[in-house]
Amino acid sequence: MPSIPILGSLFGSSSNNTEKMSFPVDKSDQEWRAVLSPRKFRHHHHPPPPPHPLTCLTLEQFRILRQKGTEAPGSGTYDKHYPDKGVYTCAGCDAPLYKADTKFKSGCGWPAYFDSIPGAVKRIEDSTLGMVRTEIVCANCGGHLGHVFKGEGFPTPTDERHCVNSVSLKFSPEDKVESKA
Repeated sequence: MPSIPILGSLFGSSSNNTEKMSFPVDKSDQEWRAVLSPRKFRHHHHPPPPPHPLTCLTLEQFRILRQKGTEAPGSGTYDKHYPDKGVYTCAGCDAPLYKADTKFKSGCGWPAYFDSIPGAVKRIEDSTLGMVRTEIVCANCGGHLGHVFKGEGFPTPTDERHCVNSVSLKFSPEDKVESKA
């Protein structure tokens, strides 16, 4: 899907706060480009090796996860995806982020969750675009997920909306999170 620069500038985040943070998965932009580049561009003269879940990502995922872009509203795979169970993981590092039972219909045009898996998401103040928002990133690799909004009145246990880019996510119908009972 082509990127829409105007929407990216309106909805994106240019906060550099994550550049000062460290994450368990630490790669340079060049290393992230290699991981997040389409396979067809990385293997010009040789047949590609068998697919690996962390190397089959796109330039759009690099733009959003590493450069803090935003996909067009209503365009994402997971916007209208409402499974009964399963886990949404980071498209950059496969870390579990959200359980399916925390996803709700917000009508905002992006997947919405009322809470993340404990410790999976970091919040960072984002004062770009003349307003203060709270950016959310993967706690494991620092990949940009979107923003979280509070107090909008949704009938959820937290009254929060994690507005997440679909391309920042992958979905597994299996629960990858061990219960801490």
